[in-house]
Amino acid sequence: MAVQIPFATVSQLEEAGIVEDAFLIGLLKQCQISENEPAWLQAVRQQAAAWVARLRVPTNKDEEWRFTDLSSLVRTDFIKPIPIKVENIASIPEALQSRLVFVNGVYSPELSDVAALPKGVYVGNLNQLPQKYPIEEYFAKHQDTGDVFTSLNTAGCEDIAVVWVEKNVVLETPIHLVFVSATDNKASFSQPRTLVVAERGADLSIVEEYSGTGVYFTNAVTEIWVGENAGVKHTRLQQESEKSFHISKTAVSQACDSRYTINEINFGGRLSRHNPEILQQGEQTQTSLHGLTITSGEQLADTHSIVALTKPYGTTNQLHKCIVGDRAHTVFNGKIFVPKEAQLTNAAQLNRNLLLSPKARVNTKPELQITADNVKCSHGATVSQLEADEIFYLRSRGLSEDDARHLLIDAFAKEIIERIPVKSLQEKITQIALGKTQ
Repeated sequence: MAVQIPFATVSQLEEAGIVEDAFLIGLLKQCQISENEPAWLQAVRQQAAAWVARLRVPTNKDEEWRFTDLSSLVRTDFIKPIPIKVENIASIPEALQSRLVFVNGVYSPELSDVAALPKGVYVGNLNQLPQKYPIEEYFAKHQDTGDVFTSLNTAGCEDIAVVWVEKNVVLETPIHLVFVSATDNKASFSQPRTLVVAERGADLSIVEEYSGTGVYFTNAVTEIWVGENAGVKHTRLQQESEKSFHISKTAVSQACDSRYTINEINFGGRLSRHNPEILQQGEQTQTSLHGLTITSGEQLADTHSIVALTKPYGTTNQLHKCIVGDRAHTVFNGKIFVPKEAQLTNAAQLNRNLLLSPKARVNTKPELQITADNVKCSHGATVSQLEADEIFYLRSRGLSEDDARHLLIDAFAKEIIERIPVKSLQEKITQIALGKTQ
């Protein structure tokens, strides 16, 4: 049963005139959670709600949001969606029986199927989680998760997708997490929440997918804990409606000798922003970030990433590509922190951008902050257009101008798409990319 959150602290702050932002309070007041939630979770929610009530939606005056204008989001009146039945969802053949589906942020058992998962793996929602898993030690425990949208999600997410892989379990089958937004012609909002725990020696692959139709606001948070000598391959596909708003954070904590890879694909959303934040907390930790963003029309897509290397012998490699057409706009800001304690580390970061239109726009800012003196680090960015001599060369070999352009664009995107470990998803993304760049 769902009930309105009794945020007494929010009401008290309103009465005292401390509340900063009417838009945020309007969303908070509509949040609903299960009345059967444990006391520890209620306390976390209360604390997050009180914090949100003291904050405001970022503006262009905030450095981290300088190029991303949220005024269109704030001007929209969002309501909680009424329950809508979804008949079918697009799945991937490799995960037909390892699929977890959430509709408007709420678990859908009739669309989910996890029969193929072996012993030692739990994939489900919070309500079904066995008591032996200490979720309270992981939920909302990442550092720097007190920003406004993450706190809003903590305060009001209706359900939690949980993936828990026990010690030394190597999972060959990918886990498909599907988040669908279904509206009834009214602007709605949902707050998907995901928690992934890979214990020591575990290895798994997850596919996180967002889609929907109509006008809506998705505020998503994913927390991933990678244990000692564990590995997580994370594929993230964002193909929301082009009338929607999508803001999300992926917070990752890595123990020593662990491996984490994210392959991030962004296609949808009128306005979208993803904040991957990775903290290396052990020696000999490996982090890889591969991203592809394709925008058209008047879309705005923003990626703000942070990788913090805090121990010796850590490595990180980031390559993020953007293809920007029409009057679209992409933003990339990647930060890599290498403090004095992180000696003998290796960090590389590159953002490459391809403009398909004279009115397309890119803002890019790769950053390295290094205080260690025995490291190997590099960063850079490029912004270019399709080269006329390359198109001429291909046309001289019998291709039409359109075919030549598509071949060059496909080659630019393929470097990222080929890194995705799920074959059917590679093919699906290639087809979507082709349609977006025609």
